[in-house]
Amino acid sequence: MRHILALGTLFAALSAAPAAAPNIIFILADDLGWTDLGCQGSAYYETPRIDRMAAEGLRFTAGYTGGPNCQPTRSCLMSGQYNPRTGVYTVGGTGRFDTSMRPLVPVPNIVDLALEKVTVAEALKAAGYATGMFGKWHLGDPEQFGPAKQGFDEAIVSMGKHFKFNTYPKMEVAPDVYLADFLTDHVVKFIESHKGGPFFLYLPHFGVHSPHDSKPDKEAHFKDKPAAGGHNSPAYAGMIASVDESVGRVLDKLDALGIAENTLVIFSSDNGGVGGYEEIFKDAPEGGGGKGRGKGKRGKGGGDADEGGGHGITANVPLRGGKGMLYEGGIRVPYIFRWKGVIPPGGTCGQPIHSVDLYPTLVDLAGAAPPKDYPLDGVSYAACLKSGGSAKISREALFWHFPGYLGSGKNIWRTTPVGVIRRGDHKLIEFFEDRHLELYNLADDLGETTNLAKDRPDLAKELHDQLVAWRERLHAPMPRPRGGDQAP
Repeated sequence: MRHILALGTLFAALSAAPAAAPNIIFILADDLGWTDLGCQGSAYYETPRIDRMAAEGLRFTAGYTGGPNCQPTRSCLMSGQYNPRTGVYTVGGTGRFDTSMRPLVPVPNIVDLALEKVTVAEALKAAGYATGMFGKWHLGDPEQFGPAKQGFDEAIVSMGKHFKFNTYPKMEVAPDVYLADFLTDHVVKFIESHKGGPFFLYLPHFGVHSPHDSKPDKEAHFKDKPAAGGHNSPAYAGMIASVDESVGRVLDKLDALGIAENTLVIFSSDNGGVGGYEEIFKDAPEGGGGKGRGKGKRGKGGGDADEGGGHGITANVPLRGGKGMLYEGGIRVPYIFRWKGVIPPGGTCGQPIHSVDLYPTLVDLAGAAPPKDYPLDGVSYAACLKSGGSAKISREALFWHFPGYLGSGKNIWRTTPVGVIRRGDHKLIEFFEDRHLELYNLADDLGETTNLAKDRPDLAKELHDQLVAWRERLHAPMPRPRGGDQAP
């Protein structure tokens, strides 16, 4: 109650949503890679409904997540802030992996999104929106830090299993019910109940996260299909098909109710696909995205810890790496927008967008105002959407801060402490253990195969200085040397 009452002062000058304020539906897949859709190039996975959504809207080819795994991205999406402001950098606590033999002591990780953060749901609710969330929250205990505490009028939380799953609040569910279907059933009911709008609906699927359990009929459909481009798992393909079916049911419901022209639908993923590790690890005597092999104990965070480690369920080619890495395969994901009659159909846009941009964009489209005295780190790309991708998105650069370690179940570090900046076509990665830099021109080298840091030292220094200045502005904590008190 304290938090809800405080919104009155936080949103001073907010007017009620105008009659034309659009409904907003944000569908977030879990661990779905950049190439895991037909419209993104897969010749094995089948996603006709999502492909239709892309054909009817706008597809960003350089959409980025707030982190290389689940929690940091969700924190960025809900708070509109970069991770140094929330303290959410990874999944689980600092002790999730044994880093005692590593040269740096990781920064302690926060697993709860603080109630003092003004979420995008709270911003839209203050502007007159009905709000609902159904699926994987993963930003703290649902009773103490769940969606009901963060601006959602209706919420059902579930993750961890695709069959025989638990929910919060507790509900009786038959053992043969598939989680993606269950969540979509509730989403469709929410849309029907609030068809008069405006509403904000958040559907964070647990699919296609491990365990890779598909509905039998969907898995059987892919059993004899030839592999293509590193995509070859019938179970994983069946899971993608269920997420695709969910998207189709949402779009069909909007069309049936006659509200598609006043509803923005967004589809994305929380991080890159689980795969792309083999090429990095096979020639890396010290592992870890090329940096640092060590003993990583199996973790406790919703299944993330046993992924990676030289194998995967999918492939992210032509991107380098996968989930858990700050290479493109870990943080570049599909981003698709459909708003009939507003977003021109069939477009693509190569301008980069980031998780922190969603909040200011939705507030902008809703005709609301951002919360007072609350910093938003992203920029609105509303004009870009309405122009079909042609309007320029103005920003300084995109940033990432990962001051810890992410291991796997096979004693390989998917990443060591690292910072990243992307400005224009260039991306600089700073590895904190030895301070070495990697510089890539993504326009010419999407697979990050050629490190230009030595060939273009002036540009590398300029980008590094900009990255350091950003960390200083946000007071981003750095891991400290083991046995010492000074940051690297």
